[in-house]
Amino acid sequence: MAKKKATKKAAKKAAPKKAAKKTAKKAVKKAAKKTAKKAAKKATAKKATKKKATKKKTTKKK
Repeated sequence: MAKKKATKKAAKKAAPKKAAKKTAKKAVKKAAKKTAKKAAKKATAKKATKKKATKKKTTKKK
């Protein structure tokens, strides 16, 4: 009986945790999408500056 009670308690504790995990995952995904978009914008900007820099470097080498 002790084992059964323990599993029931664990199940009760786990149920809200699972729900919380789902909502947390959704929130994380949303945040990840936002950060990914920001990162992509930054990356494209960095790539553009890097390309310009490399072009400048190549002209200097020549």
